[in-house]
Formats: sequence, C-alpha cells, structure tokens
Amino acid sequence: MNDETQDHTSFMGLALHEARAGAAEGNLAVGSVIVRGGQVIGRGHNRVRTSGDPTAHAEMVAIWDACRGLGAPVLPGSTCYTTMEPCPMCCWAIVVAGIERVILGARHVDAGNTTIGDYTVERLIAMTRRELALTTGIAVDECLAVVTSSG
Repeated sequence: MNDETQDHTSFMGLALHEARAGAAEGNLAVGSVIVRGGQVIGRGHNRVRTSGDPTAHAEMVAIWDACRGLGAPVLPGSTCYTTMEPCPMCCWAIVVAGIERVILGARHVDAGNTTIGDYTVERLIAMTRRELALTTGIAVDECLAVVTSSG
C-alpha cells in the first residue's frame, strides 16, 4: 500500500466514523471529512432526520464546518472524503466551495438508490464543464455496509 492509498484509507476511516455517528443519532449513515494539507478541516454526518433540514447531508455539514472553522466561504486545495457518492446538491456545493478532489466510497447505484436516476458525479461534472478530481474504490464494501444498514 503506497502512502496516498494509506492516507485515503485513514481519512475514509474518519468519514466512516462520522457515518456511524449519524446512524447512532437516527440519520442515514453517511459521513464526510474535508482535508487540506494533510489535516482535517471539516467533519460532518447526515443530520437530515434529526435537524429537519433536507440539506443537512454529510458533505454539506462538513463544508459548513470547514468554512466556519476557517472563516472563509471557499476551500481551495482541499479534498472531500465521503462514504457515499455525493448527490447532485452536495456535488455542486463541493464545486462551488472550491474543493478540488473527491474521494468516494460507495456509489448510489451500488446501494440500490434509484431516486436520482442515472446520476453520477462524473456526469454532473461533464455536464457543467467544471473540474473536479475524483478517486473511487476506497473502502467501498465497508461504506456500502454502513449506509445500507442504516436505511
């Protein structure tokens, strides 16, 4: 395992911890962390059910946390680790926040989520002609097991 893969696995482990925290609160088990310069700058887990806010997805909460912590509305040079493929709302927020890379675990299609049709991060990025580096295949089975167990 090279250093980059080890870092991805380690940071995805933190995102999985967030996902489990969300599930323990009664939310869908999705977690996210935002990293810059090897340091976690934002953390979040899904809080939709407990907050009553349909936008309180893990990635959104992590973005809010990072922006508040840094006192800035953009996060250049950062990477978002997320246990589930970001939905269109979250993916666009990632782009708008200037996050440069997404490392994702499970995909919607793998989890049996049909509510967003044929959506993928790659399709949204291609459609909008924006740039966003994407790494897939990190802890997929573990991410899928956590999210599907929380229903």
